[in-house]
Amino acid sequence: MFKTAAVFSDNMVLQREKNVRIFGTGDNGTVTVSVMGNSAAAEIIDGKWTATLPPMKAADDLEVTVTDGTDTIIFRNVCIGEVWLAGGQSNMERELKDSKDGDKYLSQMTADMPVRFYYTNKMNTVEKAVEAEKYAGWGVCDPEGSKAWSAVGFHFAMKLAKQLGVTVGIIGCNWGGTSASAWINEKYLSNDKELNSYLEDYESKKEGRSDEELVAAYEEYLVREAEFNEKSAKLYEKDPDISWDEVQRICGQCEWPGPMGPANPYRPCGLYETMLMRVCPYTLRGFTYYQGESDDHKPALYAKLLASLIDCWRTDWQDDKLPFLLVQLPMFKYKSDPDYKHWCLIREAQMKVFNTVKNTGIAVITDCGELDNIHPFDKIPVGERLALQAMKLVYGIDCQAFGPLFRSVYFSENKAELTFDHAEQGFEIRGEAVTGFEMAGSDKDFKEATAEIAGEKIILRADVKYPAYVRYDWYNWIEPSVFGAKTGIPLAPFRTSANDD
Repeated sequence: MFKTAAVFSDNMVLQREKNVRIFGTGDNGTVTVSVMGNSAAAEIIDGKWTATLPPMKAADDLEVTVTDGTDTIIFRNVCIGEVWLAGGQSNMERELKDSKDGDKYLSQMTADMPVRFYYTNKMNTVEKAVEAEKYAGWGVCDPEGSKAWSAVGFHFAMKLAKQLGVTVGIIGCNWGGTSASAWINEKYLSNDKELNSYLEDYESKKEGRSDEELVAAYEEYLVREAEFNEKSAKLYEKDPDISWDEVQRICGQCEWPGPMGPANPYRPCGLYETMLMRVCPYTLRGFTYYQGESDDHKPALYAKLLASLIDCWRTDWQDDKLPFLLVQLPMFKYKSDPDYKHWCLIREAQMKVFNTVKNTGIAVITDCGELDNIHPFDKIPVGERLALQAMKLVYGIDCQAFGPLFRSVYFSENKAELTFDHAEQGFEIRGEAVTGFEMAGSDKDFKEATAEIAGEKIILRADVKYPAYVRYDWYNWIEPSVFGAKTGIPLAPFRTSANDD
């Protein structure tokens, strides 16, 4: 008796031109997998088996046969193409039906379109994940069935499929409101003095209660949360502009994310076990990742946390070169909040990881944010800029995937001369003037700077006698003004020194 992992089903996409792992569980014996004239066998050892097929070229409408000599499973309508995992939190999770032009894209969908999707079940325990997987499977494009697909994942896949001429499969593995610490193996946190603070915070919040008490407390919270969500939804329906404080005054205090414990999905390392490991090590081309909003409480640790997560995932997929494409956070703040400038630090951490960790890409989307809305409506440029990163960095396609990125600064008297990568074709200025540049001397008292565009360079001047620091768009929220002239991708926020705060 044997089973394949739930991520193998009809309509699945297998990765082309790489060894393909097919895996599952069983009692004993040997399992053989066959497709396109290729076969691979695996012995069931300690209840698990993995058969590895040789690299295959792209193809559609295939059958994959899995048998132990007694029982046989046949998967139909299988494609060999490109497979990417879409990880992160709510902005990667944001569904196609709730995004810009979602209804239009859904209405045009047909089953023969070259995009497939597997949604990793959002479950807070392994037991619930196993139960939910009885109904899991890959989906084809369908006006009804595709409504809950990741909008970012869909637009990424569509652009890639059109460019590459193959079917693209997306494995959605994301959960809104989650820290990167929820998606990583515990040893990466416990073995690092700084990152261990995530585990220490978790332990302190459990307050010495037993697991049974903590689970019960979380189940009780879910009832209250459902009541709160129902009441608040009615308030927003009547008055979309009602303030959060007023909502809580009427509905009571929002308790999200609820009591910490073994049933809370936001616990450190929880979704790593209940979601990510349910699809690992399905053979992939790489990862896309849109996350960071929920780590703004510890921005100084985010670069290390993110780099550790990348190492963890690559290790689990047994490939330390797997591409990892990041989305840099857009501009955002709530209208009623001051500008805390902590998202600046998250963006800086994401850029640091891009600059220091091999085989990474970064999609700059500072122009895609919305004031007072942490879930921007338009996911089309996000997915398409990720696809450009993949095309250039992974598939070697000659395309313009980057907007300008800060390279260096030269100070003289009261001005600063900035140079940039990916600015060979100059800059496009949107709005009435260049905004967002600031300059400071050794006192770090930043003054607004005027900017002169000089071909590939930008010259800044400000009321600063001996300038020592420059920064651009160093806010949680500001309207970007400088873009690549040909790409339309914004100049990424930066500061010339991490010591300027």
